[in-house]
Parts: sequence; C-alpha cells; structure tokens
Amino acid sequence: MKAVILVGGLGTRLRPLTCNTPKPMIPLVNQPFIEHMLENLRDQGITEAILAVQYLAERFREALGDGSRLGIKVHIVEEPEPRGTAGAVKNVEHMLDGPTFVFNGDVMTDLDLRAMYAFHQERQSKLTIALTPVEDPTAFGLVETNPDGRIRRFLEKPRPEDVTTNMINAGTYIMEPELLRYAPANEFYMFERGLFPTVLEKGDLMFGYPSKAYWTDIGKPQAYIDVHHDILMGKVRYGFRGNEIADEVWAEGEVQIAPTAQIHGPVVLGPNVIVKDGAVITGPAVIGANCVIGEQARLEDVVLWDGAEVGEGAEIEWSVIGRGSKVGAKARISDGAIIGDSCTIGAENHLTKHIRIWPGTQLNDKSITF
Repeated sequence: MKAVILVGGLGTRLRPLTCNTPKPMIPLVNQPFIEHMLENLRDQGITEAILAVQYLAERFREALGDGSRLGIKVHIVEEPEPRGTAGAVKNVEHMLDGPTFVFNGDVMTDLDLRAMYAFHQERQSKLTIALTPVEDPTAFGLVETNPDGRIRRFLEKPRPEDVTTNMINAGTYIMEPELLRYAPANEFYMFERGLFPTVLEKGDLMFGYPSKAYWTDIGKPQAYIDVHHDILMGKVRYGFRGNEIADEVWAEGEVQIAPTAQIHGPVVLGPNVIVKDGAVITGPAVIGANCVIGEQARLEDVVLWDGAEVGEGAEIEWSVIGRGSKVGAKARISDGAIIGDSCTIGAENHLTKHIRIWPGTQLNDKSITF
C-alpha cells in the first residue's frame, strides 16, 4: 500500500529551527522526524511513500535517498510551486493505483493504521478522515458525523457558541484516487476548503474515523518541546535509539560522564556527548551527538541539537539549543527560548520568555537580560 506525505511547508511557526532544516527533518529524540514517520509506516504495512516536497527539497534527497536504508520505498517529488494540500496529492495522481494514505508531515501520532484501513474498507468509504478529540476545538476545523460515522458537516474554527463537537481533523486520511477528479490540475487547492467540501456536496461516501491515539502538531516551539516530554515519559509509542546505561538514562553510543556529574532521567544522550564535573542534567531531556556540557552547568527539560556546547555554570530550562550553538559561562536560558543553529550566546546573557535567536547570531557577554 502507498502513502503520500505532505512535507512542502516552510515551517514558519517553528523558526528559527526551520531556517536551515525542513520541519519534517527536525530531530525528534535525535532522529529526523520524517525517518521515524517512515519507519512507523513500514511497520504498519505501508511499502511505498511519496513525499510531496517544495521547501529545501535537496535535504530530503540527501537524507532519505530511495528509502532502502529504512526498509520502505521512497519517492521524492518536488512541486514546481506550492500547490496546497490537495494540490500536492493531485500532482502525484499518476503514481496512485488504489486506496492511499495521506499524512500531514508535521503530525506526531501513534494511530493504528491497520484498524483505520479496516474501517475504511468495511464502510466502502471513498474518503476516511482520522478524527481526534481536543479540549478547545475553536482553533481547529471541526468534523461533524452521523452516528454511523458518515461525515455531515465541516466547521472551520467556530465561535465557542457554535461548537457542536470536539472532534477535529487529525491530518491523516485514506482516499480513493478517483476523488482527485474533483481537484483542478496545476493549481493551489486545499483539502480543508476545497476537496473535502466538494466530496461532501457530491455525495460520495466520506467517513470520520474517531481515535483516542496520541496526536500533536509538532509545528510550534512549545509543542516541539512538549512532544519530547511526552515521548520520554512514555505517553506515546516511540522507539528511540540507545542503550539504558542508568535508570531512565539512554546513550546512543560512547559518552563521557564525569564522576561528579549527575543525570536524572528520563534523558537521552547522543553519541560522543561529554558531561563535565558537577554538571546536572534533569529530564526529560535530549542531548544531541557531540554536545559538551560544561562544569557545574544545569540543564532541565531541554532539547540540544547536535554539536551544541554549554559553558561552565550555565543554566538552561525548557528551551531548545540549535545545531552547533555555544552557550557561554553562567548564561541563563529558560521559558521556551529557541536558539537557532550556529549561534554564540556570550557569558551571563539571560534569555527567556519565548525569545527566538536566529541562526548565526553572535551575542556579546552580558548583552541581553529579560
């Protein structure tokens, strides 16, 4: 069975992390998210994946190739210009020959795809949309269904008084390719405001598949940090790499941990990590390959990308440090701060309150305090 994965977005909400890296390629527990997604599809019986790419397309080619390394056949199809969600699938229509899964490339879920496919087949559905409950549905598109699951209405970002259900579109679909006859060729066209309402109007069988599986959109900084928390705390099925070297501490290769350093799990350490004397890492935390944690540094609820360095006595909490960035001695970074790639944060800077630092930024010592 085939799947189309929509990975053409710019990832603007997640900048500066996506300035150099496409959103589906950002690391999740030290593995590019798209790799995890492809491995999950492979394990659930999908043999072929078509990636509809646009932004930084070469990064996908370099990382994934033909998919043989991951055990799933991968086709990377670059759009000449942004086509929208349904337009991207229309662009690869010639490659589809039967029921096809479609996935948003920024959704983390442990949805049972085999069960969803059985639901689709049993109802002879032409289009099945995975639905998930949320506490506040006003920020999403609601999907109303009949008792048998057949979709009867879409309601986009309703006012609180208009809410009739808490079930929203979870960004996973099964569709019969024949429905693409409703989609215009070579045009920008969306599922949510184009194809779905059209299919409903035409009367084709369309069902909602309700699921309580884990679901989150990783495309916002807070969600990106929180999904690491959920993975390490066991709230979602996610097979991360590494051997357990201490209670809830996993290492993906050789690491150097000083005798007086403390690591309180859950923590994942990439290969060649160095943790110096007196440093304390408190999980949930993920430390990328070749990171160096200086003496007396304090880290809690953090994500460090490969090659990051943390200076002596620095404190980092609930923040992300980009690839190859350096945090100076006694600097303090907290409250959802996002530091892009290859930055230098000088000593004793205080960065907090969701501040975002763009790639390559050089901050002199003591230059910013929030």
